[in-house]
Amino acid sequence: MAAMQDEARAGGVRVRGARWRPLAGRFAAIVALLAGVNAAAPARADDAAPIEIGMVTPLTGAAAESGRYAEWGAEMAVAEVNAAGGVLGRPLKLVIEDDQTTNPGVVSAFNRLANDSAIVAFLGSIRSTQVHAMDPDVRRVAKPVFFGGTDPNLTHAGDPWLFRCRPNDTYSAKVIASFGVQTLNLKKWALVTSTDAFGSSGARLLTAELQALGASVVTAQGYANQTPDFTPVVLAVKGSGAEVIGSYFTFEQDLAIFARQLRQLGVRSPWVGSPSITDTAALHLAGPALYGTYGVADFNADSSPEAKAYAEAYQKLHKAPADQFSAWTYDAIKIAARAMTTAKSTDPAAFRTAILAIRGYKGTEGTYDFDANGDGLHGYNVVQNKSGKLVFVKRVDFPAP
Repeated sequence: MAAMQDEARAGGVRVRGARWRPLAGRFAAIVALLAGVNAAAPARADDAAPIEIGMVTPLTGAAAESGRYAEWGAEMAVAEVNAAGGVLGRPLKLVIEDDQTTNPGVVSAFNRLANDSAIVAFLGSIRSTQVHAMDPDVRRVAKPVFFGGTDPNLTHAGDPWLFRCRPNDTYSAKVIASFGVQTLNLKKWALVTSTDAFGSSGARLLTAELQALGASVVTAQGYANQTPDFTPVVLAVKGSGAEVIGSYFTFEQDLAIFARQLRQLGVRSPWVGSPSITDTAALHLAGPALYGTYGVADFNADSSPEAKAYAEAYQKLHKAPADQFSAWTYDAIKIAARAMTTAKSTDPAAFRTAILAIRGYKGTEGTYDFDANGDGLHGYNVVQNKSGKLVFVKRVDFPAP
């Protein structure tokens, strides 16, 4: 075990809360692939301790597949930064805790990381309900936390330490509504949304945007996460007379069950979903049941040269397509490194000021222009699932508030 721990530390990543894993070989491969260096060359002797960034992600539980993708994205960014000389002359080190795909788990994982004074910043959850659960401790710790949850309330509740590396659902609702009503010319909507913070916020925002465009919500169906049977929801949608479905699903497993039952019961209505409908895990689980659907995606390989380069490198390394689970963590590490370099410090206050000053940074998910609330992105991509391949339709950006 001691040898394995040493090997993991040498690779730039420590994984805690689940198991130690030997990642040094994988980091060497990442560096060789992305930075063009010789993976067999001896490491440079550092004269300063690594800069540690903590990360909470699901290594176990229902979201473990997406958690693995998030980890891969962060690892790639750390390897690139270190290959380029690190930050302030020091290498980055990623310290990972398993959030177990639960709210209590994410709180415990974050607090285990927060007890390590060497950690200067954190990567939080992609799930809004978990970020809400973390928030009291984020305020107490008072260090930058980058996260991927899209509930707009997370950056409008007075926590100065939260920085979102995905667009929020103010924008997803605008894009879903405008595309469905103005491009597809569909006015009668069925909404299917989780009853958690993410889904409830999405339902409220999408309803308002649809009404503003003269469309109507003929049925609104809420469901609890980890629902094993969506038959009542599907039947309500089928009997509503809706022309199109809009959705906010928190977990890919729920979305896949709904999609399969929707098709089994003969519903063939167009469907425009939140980013979960474009997740790699959802595509694996639902398969043909999602063919023909549309989604708003914060990451798509064809949306920009930066996204394309990242997707090609990720595919080559992991033999899997990149999606927002890996893209946002990759961007978060790069933004953290950029901000610390600008601030010339890891001091939390200086670090925070430098993050908020970032303008025009071209990441994999879009161009980052942080606003005073800590939101970095302000637009989405529209994509369509054509026989399992996500085809880019268009990019929609809004001015930062």
